[in-house]
Amino acid sequence: MFDNITMRLNVEPLLLLALKEDINAGDLSASAVIPPSDSGRCSLICKEDGILCGLDIFKRVFALLDESVTFHTFASEGEAIYKGQKITDIEGNMASILSAERTALNYLQRMSGIATYTNKMTALLEGSHIKLVDTRKTTPNNRIFEKYAVKTGGACNHRFNLSIGVMLKDNHISAAGSIKKAVELTRNSIPFVHKIEVEVENIDMVKEAVSAGADVIMLDNMSISDMKKAIKLIDSRAEIEISGNVNEKTLPKLKELGADYISMGALTHSAPILDFSLKNLVPIK
Repeated sequence: MFDNITMRLNVEPLLLLALKEDINAGDLSASAVIPPSDSGRCSLICKEDGILCGLDIFKRVFALLDESVTFHTFASEGEAIYKGQKITDIEGNMASILSAERTALNYLQRMSGIATYTNKMTALLEGSHIKLVDTRKTTPNNRIFEKYAVKTGGACNHRFNLSIGVMLKDNHISAAGSIKKAVELTRNSIPFVHKIEVEVENIDMVKEAVSAGADVIMLDNMSISDMKKAIKLIDSRAEIEISGNVNEKTLPKLKELGADYISMGALTHSAPILDFSLKNLVPIK
């Protein structure tokens, strides 16, 4: 899970924003029905099979609102969970529990959904050396959670943001005038420890990327036949990433091509949630 520094600097501010968005000036429903000092207990129940992800984030949402809320947990991060399974018992101030409920569930459902979908996709690549990777097609201000969920599901992270890795796409190449010029300008600008990845769309671009000394060549939205030609042409002179139109139906075919990476935006932008609910809230005398 996230280390303490990451949690304090990068995670908690986002959780607080989410709580402020939902609670705003107060929880009218909870404050109307529940005396402010009343305590209670409820259970988190999984409503469908999947992979558990984001349990610590779920708990931290409650802690940010009320540090006295406690948990008795029966499942672990990253493990398979099943419909009807109790994940954790929650005990504390009832108003605090109800006010934090939706925000906490939103994170847990989204992260577990991504982990579950990713786990399903990585299973399609079993028996190969290919790494399935995500993209930057994430929900704004939720990338840290969604990319963590991808890793929990068994895939790998591509670059986390624009300052971590270089990818020269069509518009960069157009602005520079050519792949050769774009690679040359980049090589002279970035620290030597960074790789240069070039996105290509046809065989001529593949030839130019190889000649320019690209470290990674992304075959973007190319046909199977052209990708076979491209991989043969590259001949291990660069790492190869396949991207574009990657889904459950195309992955088995792409697996046979022998690339190093397959990037799949759907891991984060199209994964369905995994459904959970808080049940059986009862007062504690």
